[in-house]
Amino acid sequence: MPVENGGIAGSVAGIGHSSDPPPHARPTRMDRRTAGGVPVAVFRRAPGTPPVAVTRLPEQPLMPSALPGPQTHTHDFLVLFYAARADGTILIDDREWSVTDGDLFVIAPGQVLSFPAGEPSPAGGPEPAGEIVEDGWVIFFPADVIRTGVSASWRAHPLLFPFACGADRAQRLRIPAADRPAWLARVAALDAELRERRTGYPEAALAHLTLLLVAVARLAGELNSAEEPLLAAVFEVIERRFAEPISLADVAAELALTPGHLTTLVRRKTGRTVQQWLGERRMQQARRLLTDTDLTVAAISHRVGYPDVSYFIRRFRADHDVTPARWRQNASPATPLNPRS
Repeated sequence: MPVENGGIAGSVAGIGHSSDPPPHARPTRMDRRTAGGVPVAVFRRAPGTPPVAVTRLPEQPLMPSALPGPQTHTHDFLVLFYAARADGTILIDDREWSVTDGDLFVIAPGQVLSFPAGEPSPAGGPEPAGEIVEDGWVIFFPADVIRTGVSASWRAHPLLFPFACGADRAQRLRIPAADRPAWLARVAALDAELRERRTGYPEAALAHLTLLLVAVARLAGELNSAEEPLLAAVFEVIERRFAEPISLADVAAELALTPGHLTTLVRRKTGRTVQQWLGERRMQQARRLLTDTDLTVAAISHRVGYPDVSYFIRRFRADHDVTPARWRQNASPATPLNPRS
């Protein structure tokens, strides 16, 4: 049975200002596991709302009670975790990291998080995360939240490159003490837009997120993807050919690699398979066409690489909990439709 409000993002059950969390505060749930049995928190989108969420720790439980012990889990989205005041350790892909004041963690899709198991807490006592973080923020969003123009490969985008981690990439950044008030102000501004939902808030929220990502990229000092040439090549093929009914074998052939070798490399670097990245790109384009055009569902299916319309509808519903037609129906009525093309 699906477990609502999962992962580090499970804390978006609300930032304690109300007993009934705002709509932007429940976009995730756990409804599957990895091949190794690790629970996966997935991002659930809603038409007309920005695909980003914020929560403050430890005002709400970080994890659902259905995950006992070290609360090991992973995500299919990007996570920024800023510890304003904290003292403890977390595990990311089985590597132990200390968490102290001013630490910023950039966590990519597929990375496995755990909180070291301590002594059992008494009934109503703090969760492991609550014992680590006295004051902190979590921002999470899917990989395609930033419009990338010609290339929709998030790993090729300079603002998201700090998330494109290999085995040796540091995932903890240190915010200088003098810069911490500005960081808190940026996160608070993003949270206010999502919470108050004033006119134009989707655009304003994404603008605030972009500013945060600029700051992260500058802090990381990584503004190009030169260290990941293979990933850049994989995503270039996906971007160029996602509208075709291509398979893993087609991508591997373009790169002169065997499908098995390519799968191993991409999974090790990203935590996901080539097929998953290809499917994500197709769904991104399908959402855009459903919202921004009046093309039929059948036409959209063919335009995003699915000749079988029934299969496209099943895939879309599996990823979004609604059919393409219902997604379009639920989209903001203020969104203009372009002429059929």
